[in-house]
Amino acid sequence: MKKQLVGSLSILAFAVAGSLSPAMAEDYTDFGIEQDLPGTCNYAAIDAKDYSGRKLNIITHAIPVIGEPTALHSEQFAKLTGAEVNVVHVPFGDLFQRIMIPFQSGQNAYDVMFYGSLWIGDFNRFLAPVPEAYVASTGMENVTDSFKGVASWNGQMIQYPMDGDRHYLKYRTDVFENEELQARFLADTGRALTVPATWEEYNEVAAYFSGFDWDGDGEVNFGSAEVAKRDDLMFSAFISRAAPYAKHPDVTGGFFFDLETMEPLINTPGFVRGLELFVEAQAAFPPGGSNFGLGDEIFSFGGGQTLMSYSWDDAFIQAQQEDSRIRNMVAAAPLPGAHEVWNRDTGQWDSFEDPNRAPYMTWGWTSAVSAQSEEKEMAFDYLCFFANETNTFHDLQIGRFGVNPYRTSHFDSTFWQGLGWDAAVADSYVATLAGMEESANRVYDLRVPGVSQFMSSMANGVAEAMAGQKTPQEALDGVAEEWRGIVDRIGEDRLREAYANLVRLEDGDN
Repeated sequence: MKKQLVGSLSILAFAVAGSLSPAMAEDYTDFGIEQDLPGTCNYAAIDAKDYSGRKLNIITHAIPVIGEPTALHSEQFAKLTGAEVNVVHVPFGDLFQRIMIPFQSGQNAYDVMFYGSLWIGDFNRFLAPVPEAYVASTGMENVTDSFKGVASWNGQMIQYPMDGDRHYLKYRTDVFENEELQARFLADTGRALTVPATWEEYNEVAAYFSGFDWDGDGEVNFGSAEVAKRDDLMFSAFISRAAPYAKHPDVTGGFFFDLETMEPLINTPGFVRGLELFVEAQAAFPPGGSNFGLGDEIFSFGGGQTLMSYSWDDAFIQAQQEDSRIRNMVAAAPLPGAHEVWNRDTGQWDSFEDPNRAPYMTWGWTSAVSAQSEEKEMAFDYLCFFANETNTFHDLQIGRFGVNPYRTSHFDSTFWQGLGWDAAVADSYVATLAGMEESANRVYDLRVPGVSQFMSSMANGVAEAMAGQKTPQEALDGVAEEWRGIVDRIGEDRLREAYANLVRLEDGDN
């Protein structure tokens, strides 16, 4: 654009350009947007920047998830600012090491990184704090408290929020609201067909609706699609199932470990109960379902094969695509809970008349700027542009992009209705997501040095139980023993200091 007319403006000057009405601003629709929304880092504000002759190096995930929007907004940023932007796409299995090795060797390899937010425990000392001007930007104003917490370390924001991830229940409303199926379920089970409030109810409903064509499409249907493949995020599915049994609302000081002693809690009765129900749930999986990865779960539920699923937004968004045969035949709800919750302070089970809920804010994508970067201003400008109001609303509409709601403004039912969602579907979606933000009993992913070792150990143990090689208790006892060894190798004090950041999030002290 008009690079010869402007110099390098400060981020605070962006607010003037960002406040212009669409009628006063330049037309940026050739960038693939309907209009340039007001905001600190909107198209007009970034167009006022001149980075000609300068280069920005970015590492990100492979296309499409996160990798595709990274490339799209990099191309737009380059056209607006005159910068040269180099984007490196890396498969997920290689991404951690491709970022970590240059950090450890002191190489200034990348200015901007996109990666899994749970790696903050390993990356934190190599990241540049987000400058206050960007923290005060319009795009940061209504980022939810939980995802500001995910972006922070020792009270300082060092990751740039651009995604929000959580697990929640997805189900087929055309089945749960079908009077004939309701009557059949009542006659056979003695209770009304309701959206599962506990994991026991989930398993019961899933098993009942497995093995027959309940939606009349000529294909056999099944009860549940779950991420059960050991090397494909299965540990997150297990955390969702174990959380309400192991996360007691009146017990503080750690979910995965006892913060004071750093003794693993992974083999305590709440986690064991969750694993027992995960093993039992396999009876309601589609053929091959015990080896489903995330992609399989997305297309099994999103394609209409299964009655229910739970994990990230993707399966729900897939079901709501314009060409989906089950569009507007789905709804969202909180993860199932538990009537009995293990109290590790008293060493006994406590009963809850209303099921205990423990919303799971899963690891999600995040971004950051390297402390070694010589282009920090341009790097933060890029991230602020990536996450501006215009780009985020665009990216939320494209399921494969992997950008999910992380601002309170995203919990607006009318926005989703504007995409063709029925009001009831949109309302269930935003109410579920907003309700998780209001919970005082949330669970987050482990965020400590060596997190990949802990999660790999957990996944291996859960897989042994799922395969019938060990009982759930035996499997998790083995995981706990491995975790103790990892703690010894990394150092108890170092891990405790890092784990305290997570415990503050869990206990609502962030």
